[in-house]
Amino acid sequence: MRAVWCGFALGVLCLQQQAVLPGRGGWWALVLVASSLVSVAVWLRSTNRSRLTAVAGWLAVGLASGCVGFDYAALRAEQRLAWALPIAQESRDIVVEGYVKGLPAREAKGARFLFEVESNDAQIERFPRTIQLSWIATGTPPPVLEPGARWRLSVRLKRPHGNANFGLRDAEASLLARNVRGTGYVSAPSSALRLPGTARGLGVTVDRWRAQIRARIEAALGDAPHAGIVVALAVGAQDAVSATDWLLMRNTGTSHLVAISGLHIGFVAGLAAWIVGSLWRRSCFVGRDWPLLIPAQKVATLGGVLFAAGYAALAGFNVPAQRALWMLVVASAAFISGRSVAPSIVLAWAVGLVLLIDPWAVVSAGFWLSFCAVAAILFATSGRLRIRDRDRERQAGDIEASGFARIQAAMRRCRRALSGRLRSGAHVQFAVTLALAPLTVYWFAQIPLVGPLANAFAIPWASLFVTPMVLAGIALPAPLDGVAFRAANALLDVLVAGLQALSGPAWMLWRLPQPDGWALAAAAVGVAWCLAPRGWPLRWAAPLTWLPLLLPPLAVPAPGTFRLTALDIGQGSSILIETAHHSLLFDAGPGPESTHAGERIVLPYLYANGVKRLDALVISHADSDHAGGAPAVLAGIEVRQLLAALEPSHPLWTSARGAGVSTLPCAAGQRWHWDGVDFTVLWPDAGPLKGKPNDHCCVLRVSATGDASGRGQGISDRSAAVVQPGESALLAADIEAPVERILLARDPGALRAQVLIVSHHGSKTSSTEPFLDSVDPLVAIFQVGYRNRFHHPNPGVYARYLARHIELSRSDADGAARIEVAGKALSIERYRDTHRRYWMDM
Repeated sequence: MRAVWCGFALGVLCLQQQAVLPGRGGWWALVLVASSLVSVAVWLRSTNRSRLTAVAGWLAVGLASGCVGFDYAALRAEQRLAWALPIAQESRDIVVEGYVKGLPAREAKGARFLFEVESNDAQIERFPRTIQLSWIATGTPPPVLEPGARWRLSVRLKRPHGNANFGLRDAEASLLARNVRGTGYVSAPSSALRLPGTARGLGVTVDRWRAQIRARIEAALGDAPHAGIVVALAVGAQDAVSATDWLLMRNTGTSHLVAISGLHIGFVAGLAAWIVGSLWRRSCFVGRDWPLLIPAQKVATLGGVLFAAGYAALAGFNVPAQRALWMLVVASAAFISGRSVAPSIVLAWAVGLVLLIDPWAVVSAGFWLSFCAVAAILFATSGRLRIRDRDRERQAGDIEASGFARIQAAMRRCRRALSGRLRSGAHVQFAVTLALAPLTVYWFAQIPLVGPLANAFAIPWASLFVTPMVLAGIALPAPLDGVAFRAANALLDVLVAGLQALSGPAWMLWRLPQPDGWALAAAAVGVAWCLAPRGWPLRWAAPLTWLPLLLPPLAVPAPGTFRLTALDIGQGSSILIETAHHSLLFDAGPGPESTHAGERIVLPYLYANGVKRLDALVISHADSDHAGGAPAVLAGIEVRQLLAALEPSHPLWTSARGAGVSTLPCAAGQRWHWDGVDFTVLWPDAGPLKGKPNDHCCVLRVSATGDASGRGQGISDRSAAVVQPGESALLAADIEAPVERILLARDPGALRAQVLIVSHHGSKTSSTEPFLDSVDPLVAIFQVGYRNRFHHPNPGVYARYLARHIELSRSDADGAARIEVAGKALSIERYRDTHRRYWMDM
């Protein structure tokens, strides 16, 4: 079964990397290949039973299973993608009837929830069954949305769309995994109608149960600092966990404790098995001889599985919970049936069952972290022999006949047992930390160096004290449940205080760029090599395989060239300019008032791409879609200088100075030289900022001169004089036609650039004909949100660019765009072209 399920998993993984789904011809071809491989495997097993033929047979079985897994995942994908919102119905009012699914998430501006659609007035046959909606508070807060409650709502929907950036996780894959085939908002809250009756079903019942438990916790804890963690440990809902707690746990490598993980499922199963077994053994006190009918061990095992299934349901059946539950089910079935099953076979069955239910689990971090952690524990402990010196203990018992001597002997045995357990625990912690480090770098671009120590404290504390108290709160009636929940919050106070003491200085969090496939594979070999049993040859050389991961060769631009990356952050702007030894971020996208793009996209992108500091952060103007993410950038990465067109009273100046950042108002004439690349500010004029923010946007021209003399010069107020045309990029921010005319009147030649970040997202108030004639770009990039409410870019303006045969890139259709400016050559890479997946259906 190991070969079967591992091959199946590889087939599913291969399908999720495809740009398009296979046609019927490819599907049947794989069926034919799988049948042939099964025949080969049967023939090999019927012939000579040598080791070589056995290996070849299992290899054939694995390949056949891979074909089956590929076809199975393709079939599931076709079925799910068939339910899609027609493009013509996007952003139109549609009345839907259905019920609330799952637990709604509360937000500052309202609520976000899943809605199971039963009917729609658009008469669309394959209308999405599950949609994700936001109910935005407009004067009055949204009503209480109970799981299973039926509603008639007027909604505006879009097809599933996520920001697409190099090195970051794919949000569209997550939506597809949850079967969310449309996203939008309640467009007419005043006309929303609560329908009579409620939905039925096991899933709805579980969701109501979860909602009731969350309500009890919120009533008991109110605005307690760690109430969100208690809710997460009780019902798996993480939306209420504070940003401070998330940051602390991510930086200490303990964020897995916030979720109902396999560790918690195992704890609940063990506790329930002990209670059920104890009660079953004592059935004689009620006049029954049940242990004579069914052994207590089997009943305890069954009880543990049932309670674990209930707790996994509370968690919403996330991947780690599913993994633990299926391992328990398989191991328990083997025990009850009297069979002995190797742990690796149990793990293989869990992999297969998880992917049968959810083939998209392989694109989530939880799948890899959970299964690899268990695999590392099994591999690391498989070669460790537990030898007990029975002869020495027996001799000690014979010689030490006195009572005091027996006490001493017992104490020595306890010390040896405790020492052995500590060594075993340390070895397991070492194995898990080592195995998950490459995955942590891949998914989160960091390695918390304090992680092993923090987990050594946090895991026992959370498992032995916090989680049992949360479970007690769930089981106990009022008002005792409130006492338990408050005790859990107090225990979390101690946990957070301990993690804060362990978090230490910033260097304890080692940030690394996202590794490529070869570096990840080499690190995986090193992990297996290092965790191999004692006596394995050249184990001291295993760390050498980690060098590509820990010391990656960064693909920085050559001197005299630069790289421009226009991020996909929705409706907003953020552009990274990289030279050989310097980095500049132009705008930081929206902040907490909108999409949290600064902390959700901009910072993770910088980490994943190996940017450890910003030599300059340029904020073009005060509009939130350009400046909102700046506080998150200042707090999350070293910034040497802030250059901004902001009013003196703007709070960003105070934040920057408080962080030790040098500040300078943006003004025309400023110029600096980095690694053979010239940076020139063309607008606004020095002095007080007048008019609306768009009238005094910072406009920056970047030019690759090819002259690499002088590694770097600071930003100065020297006049730019005459700017020589070259391979250049013009970052026009949100300037409009009046500013364009002023720049044209001053020096049309200074505007010429091969790359243009289109001004004001392509609105009708900018990109005038004379301006485009002077810039004369080869490439133009529109940073716009998908189906944004401003309808950017304006169709007439977009047609103006098309008429000039300019190479265009739109973030809503193409994702992030990366342009390499090297000598006289320009190359553009669009994320959705080079990283396309079959679910990116535009």
